[in-house]
Amino acid sequence: MLACNEPEKQESIPSQDWSEKFVDISHLDSLEHGKSYLSVYSQIYSADDKRITNLTAMVSLRNTSDLDTIYLLKATYYDTYGSLVRTYFDKPVFLAPMETTEIIINLTDVSGGTGSNFLFEWKTPIGCPEPLFEGIMNSTKGQQGLSFSTQAKRIK
Repeated sequence: MLACNEPEKQESIPSQDWSEKFVDISHLDSLEHGKSYLSVYSQIYSADDKRITNLTAMVSLRNTSDLDTIYLLKATYYDTYGSLVRTYFDKPVFLAPMETTEIIINLTDVSGGTGSNFLFEWKTPIGCPEPLFEGIMNSTKGQQGLSFSTQAKRIK
């Protein structure tokens, strides 16, 4: 049984129906492959290591090209210990020029912990700018709010 002020832990629900974005790219042969790492925080320490504040995280997936469609191959979410929490999609999805989509980690979804992170695999046409992945974390209590952002780093 939960205390009155303790929110029930919930798994984040997809903010996007990825099946609507699935695309077959097997016929495309001139694509550059990349992989990006994004740190996100579903919890942070406040005051000391015994007090934890839960955060809502919005993970923004952006096509920075105004001309080309890009393809995201896989989005995986890991916890503090490097264990896979969930895979959001593992088939190619497309983002049209300048399109943005999001993954939302609910305030009550603490499965990622204080060191959660994402890996994104993607393909772009040769010469196309690479995608941008950002994390925006926030929390509000009464009159006080906390927010900060992170940006992905290309690792491959």
